[in-house]
Order: sequence, then structure tokens, then C-alpha cells
Amino acid sequence: MTISHTPPTEDPKEIKDALRRIEETERPDALTDQERERRNSLAELRALGVEPYAYSFERTRFSDEAAALFDEANPDAHPTASVAGRIMGIRRMGKATFAHLQDEAGKIQIYFKSNELAERYDLLRLLDIGDILGVNGFMFRTRTGEITLHVTSFEVLAKAIRPLPVVKEETDPVTGEKIVHDAFSDKELRYRQRYVDLVVNPEIRKTFRTRAKIISTIRRFFDERDYLEVETPILQPIYGGAYARPFVTHHNALDFDLFLRIADELYLKRLIVGGLAEGVYEIAKDFRNEGMDKNHSPEFTMAEIYIAYKDYEWMMSFTEEMFAEVAKVVMGLPMIDGTNINFTAPFRRLSMLDSITEYAEVNVSQMNEDELRITAKKLGVAVEPSAGAGKIIDEIFSAKVEHHLIQPTFITDYPLSMSPLAKLHKTKPGLVERFELYVNGQELANAFSELNDPLDQRARFEEQARLRSKGDEEAMILDEDFLRSMEYGMPPMAGLGFGIDRLVMILTGEESIRDVVLFPAMRPERMR
Repeated sequence: MTISHTPPTEDPKEIKDALRRIEETERPDALTDQERERRNSLAELRALGVEPYAYSFERTRFSDEAAALFDEANPDAHPTASVAGRIMGIRRMGKATFAHLQDEAGKIQIYFKSNELAERYDLLRLLDIGDILGVNGFMFRTRTGEITLHVTSFEVLAKAIRPLPVVKEETDPVTGEKIVHDAFSDKELRYRQRYVDLVVNPEIRKTFRTRAKIISTIRRFFDERDYLEVETPILQPIYGGAYARPFVTHHNALDFDLFLRIADELYLKRLIVGGLAEGVYEIAKDFRNEGMDKNHSPEFTMAEIYIAYKDYEWMMSFTEEMFAEVAKVVMGLPMIDGTNINFTAPFRRLSMLDSITEYAEVNVSQMNEDELRITAKKLGVAVEPSAGAGKIIDEIFSAKVEHHLIQPTFITDYPLSMSPLAKLHKTKPGLVERFELYVNGQELANAFSELNDPLDQRARFEEQARLRSKGDEEAMILDEDFLRSMEYGMPPMAGLGFGIDRLVMILTGEESIRDVVLFPAMRPERMR
């Protein structure tokens, strides 16, 4: 227990003054009874000379490591350990107190005995669920069979002045199943207060640890092949590399608007032009000022990689190998709603136009824009008046095909008008060398044989400008500096971009992107 150099006092006036100083920064009428009681305890701890917000603690073991020290063959050995964590349950029994401490490894029971801790034992009356303690002691097994740390000394590391939601658990005496009462289960509240969610629903930590493992596996996969990780601008004078609406901000010193990037593509290609490396990649945040649903967030994590002298056929094989490796390393064969998602290569390959024929039972390959609009209407697919032929085909595909693509499937060979950064197909007029990977009914990756003809690229940007003039706000903007870089000579290359958040959803079985993002975008809340 850490004791300050200030002599302890039990003077009621000093305790009252300490409490008053705390509450001077609060709205007294906004505090609940529990919050007032915790502030009273905080003031009393300080008045007794205890600093309730420590600088450090020398922990020697996590909870699981401490429990593993207990030797079943030698129960009288009593190995020692120092453990730190949050109080998640406390039972005061007069001259003895039991509590459960929770750390990142789990929970461990701790035991305090009054005659061994003397006057320090009295401090336990000022502790609450949610407080963070550091404890030193030795391991033993209680008469009820639970491995426990017998506390010989302790320190208050952080006093929680706001109570946690209390989650109560019991075991059904008939089925043996765990029953949870008063769970912190409101989705919106969990997203807003992720710090509370992680404390009282510790099982969700697995999702975010899996996320970290996925990213590290992808990075290792790229690094082992000597591809170079780089960083490109988040604030861009011209946004590009995808069909999307950007967020706009203003640079005060330079007095002009900037855009939060919607993709990393055009800057990564510049690096290939410059010969920095034959393969460059970035794992980073992108931002799109669009709608939100279970699969879309305005802020999301993308991985993009560009490799010189390769094409989209090579990239399909590379993508199969990468996702198979990630799935294997992370969790083997994942299950989604009882369905096995099999990442074993090869994945199914189906052209976009053939997929519409197969699932929508209509052949759109020879239709012009007016015929496509009529077909979309017959299929019950809504399209914007500003939509061109490619956009209409994309809307039909999204409505009639996507949800059928559960197992990993490459949708290939897109219409030219949908892909202004991809090379024309070698053998199929009007199409480009592009694929998207679909898993569990949603797009996971997008890739091209990248266009490296600067004159063709300029003409396609100009066509995008025409679509933009018709009202398509997501059409790409002409980027003169990117075109200039191409004019110096861009080698042939294959490019791939894929969503980290969606990949995590698939590999963890989560249904919403907000369940795999620690702090998802939310409307502002009113706080007291």
C-alpha cells in the first residue's frame, strides 16, 4: 500500500474539506448517490494519507500465470506473486474479505485477512467494484477448491469514482449453463463506452486481439516477399483512387481546402513510377463521406498493395494465397451463421456479366444505357438519373448477385465505364482486367491490371468529368500531377485493395463493422 508523506489524519473536517474540493469541479446535482459515496471514499483515503492514483506497480504475474504457480503435488509450497487488476467482485465477511481481480488474462480470486493486514485491512471498506489494485501475496487453494492469492500487502492504484454496470452470473443447477443478469448489452452504449464494454464484457477482447493478429499476419506476408511498407498523405489536394464522396477540411495557414483520402492508390502508384520498390503497400485509415450500415463506416481501414510487372491473373493467385494464410494463422476454418467459409485455393472465378446472367437471369452484355435502365426497373433495382451504363450494371449486380456469393468468389472482367484505372482486357472488347473478391455476400477486395498508358488515363478521367457534370458526385476527379507521373513512364503492375474491417468481420463471425472497430463513428451524445 502506498502511503504519502503527509501524516495520516482522521479529522472529520479534513475529510469534509477534501470532499468539497473534489465536488467543486462537479455539478453536485448531477451526481448519483453511488458517485457521491465513491467521492466520499476517495476523500477519506486521501485524508488517511493514501494516494489513490498511483504512479506504478511492480507486477510479476498476470492472473493466469499466478494461478499456474500453485503446485497440486506440493500444496504447502505457497509460491509468491504480485498481481494488478480491477476489482470485479468483493465479499466482505467481517475479519476476512474475498475479491476477484480482473486483468487482460482473466480473473483471479484474492483473499484478505484482518489480523495479518492490521490497520490496513480497514481500508477495504473504502474500496468498490471497479477500483484498480496491486496486490502481493502467495498462492493457496481454498476449502471450496478455488486457487487464490492470499494478500500480504496491497496498493490502491486507481479509485473508480463512477460505478461500473454490474453483470451478475450464475450457473443453472439443471443444465449447468451460465446465466447472465443485468448484462451491459445495449449496442449503442457499448460502442460509445467501449472502455466499459471491454471491462464488463471481456469476451469481446478476443475480437480485437484477433484483429491485431490479422493485421500482423498480413504485414508479415507482405514483408516476407520483400514488399515495402510506406505512408502516403491522408490530407490530399485532390482525392482519387475510388468511387466515393470525400470529407472536406480547410487548411488555415495555406487558405485552401483539402480532402481526407478515400483511397491510397494514386500515391502508391507514384512510388512505383519513382522506383522506390517493385512492390509497395500501406495499411491505413481511409475516409468516405457516405451512408452507414452494418458493412460501411465513414472511417475504415484498408490495405493496398501495388506490384510492378504483374497482372490481375497473378494477383488473383497472390490474393488466394494471402487470405488462406491469414485464415489458417488466425483461426483455421471460420464459421458464419453455421456456414463453413473455405479459404482453400482456388476460389471460384465468374465474370461480372455472367454472374448477372446466372443470378438475375438476364443478359446485359449487349445493352446500351437506356436498355439497362429499363432492365433495372423491371428487376426492381433503383438507379439515380445521373447513373451511366456502368453504374446501372453495378446496381443490378449489387441487388441481384452479391448476396449469393457466400464462399470466396472472384468476380472478374468489369465493363470499362466502371473501372477508369484498369487496363483494357487483352481479349474481351469493352471490358477491363479487374476482379473483386466476394465473401459472405460482401465485397472484400478489389484489384486491377493497372492502366499505365497516360493518354488513355487522361481520356478516362475526362469521361469521369462528364459523368460528374451529369450529377454523379462519386465520379473521379482529373488529377494532373498523377497524369504527369505516368508520363514519365509507369511500369505494368497489379494492384490490390481490401478492407481490414470486413475481413475481421468474416474471420470473427461479427455481423456489424461497428463490432470490429474499437471506437466506431457515432452521433454526438449529451454528457453531464
